[in-house]
Amino acid sequence: MSENVVLPALGESVTEGTVTRWLKKVGDTVAVDEPLVEVSTDKVDTEIPSPFAGVVEQILVQEDETVEVGGVLAVIGSGDGSAAPAAPATQEPVAEAPAPVVEAPVVEAPAAAPVVETPAPAAAPVYVPPTAPVAPAAPVAAPVAPVAQTHSTDPGYVTPLVRKLASETGVDLSGLNGTGVGGRIRKDDVIAAASAPASAAAASVAPAVSTSAVQVEASALRGTTESMSRLRKVLAERAVASMQQSAQLTTVVEVDVTKIAAMRAKVQPAFVAATGTKLNFMPFFTLAAAEALKAHPKLNASIDGENIVYHASENISFAVDTERGLLTPVIRDASTLNIAQIAQQIADLASRTRENKLKPDELGGGTFTLTNTGSRGALFDTPVVFLPQVAILGTGVVSKRAVVVSTPEGDSIAVRSMVYLALSYDHRLVDGADASRYLVDVKNRLEEANFEPNLGI
Repeated sequence: MSENVVLPALGESVTEGTVTRWLKKVGDTVAVDEPLVEVSTDKVDTEIPSPFAGVVEQILVQEDETVEVGGVLAVIGSGDGSAAPAAPATQEPVAEAPAPVVEAPVVEAPAAAPVVETPAPAAAPVYVPPTAPVAPAAPVAAPVAPVAQTHSTDPGYVTPLVRKLASETGVDLSGLNGTGVGGRIRKDDVIAAASAPASAAAASVAPAVSTSAVQVEASALRGTTESMSRLRKVLAERAVASMQQSAQLTTVVEVDVTKIAAMRAKVQPAFVAATGTKLNFMPFFTLAAAEALKAHPKLNASIDGENIVYHASENISFAVDTERGLLTPVIRDASTLNIAQIAQQIADLASRTRENKLKPDELGGGTFTLTNTGSRGALFDTPVVFLPQVAILGTGVVSKRAVVVSTPEGDSIAVRSMVYLALSYDHRLVDGADASRYLVDVKNRLEEANFEPNLGI
């Protein structure tokens, strides 16, 4: 008895997916719920588990090919070769066309911009070059061995993100025992190894590091060519469409966040104990931005033909850097939340986004975007607004520098924690005066730093 494996529904608005990698080849045995194939959609990349146990008898959709939801991906049977040809039918429940989507688009930001401070800086990922192209075989059931050799259950396969993290933390991957599927080394394994007590050997390396020049790790992508992923294609198409269909410009203000920095240092131990999450600047920026949107509805709107739609809630998308590209999960009704709730949502959503565990619908419905380009050390940038939103706020690096401080006694020079906020907006709806008024309200809220009632601990 043979069974067809079909592409399941991966969200309300997802109608098709592209096979990016088969984790099993024809002839392989597979168990129920064992990862079978990786599929990429315009919202999320995910592994499709096998709904049946048996032997892979046919693979009907090759890598880089696109299939509609309900389309047959593969045939799993007993392995005796008696499988009947799979019907290229589509499941009835998904036959009807999905409703039009108004979703938070993936946000392009120069110098990829995650919003969560992590113990190890997430530098730009170093990608492993693609395997040599495999010519499509004439029989459908022909194995694609060169690709399957590097599937995610191979203990020798290490993702670029894990490899980069190991390089940054000085962890030797060859000496690690992975806890992932099939013994694969995961990010948590590297973090655990890096946080282990330092050995005498590690201590002896320190002097050598201080006396040698900093070595730049050469990317394995140099001199290679690879196909754009589905996510990168969607990013590219939306970025170009947004720039062509809207009139974008950027306004920048400078904000003194010294009081917030002092508050963070003061409440950090209690905050971590109460929430399990480190308190960084992003929750303060998010709350201040969301509160100000309530008084400046033009920034929390969208253009629908000749109509302006003013949204009834402040749903903040925030940019998360992943090895697949930038994705923007959404914090809903952000203006009604406290600092603890926002911090927990940022940590949870960012973690699940990077681990490919985010639900597709958690990427939709954003009305305004926040991107923390400062996590890469940038003073500020000019982020791109992605339709249908009309504004995006970029937060630069918080740095200490000497500034002029005015008091009733006169002017003086003091060391203060400063940050640039850059607001890009669609000039079809938002004027420079609107943008400046919004930014000044955000600036005043942050500099006043009266967040004690909003901490939530």
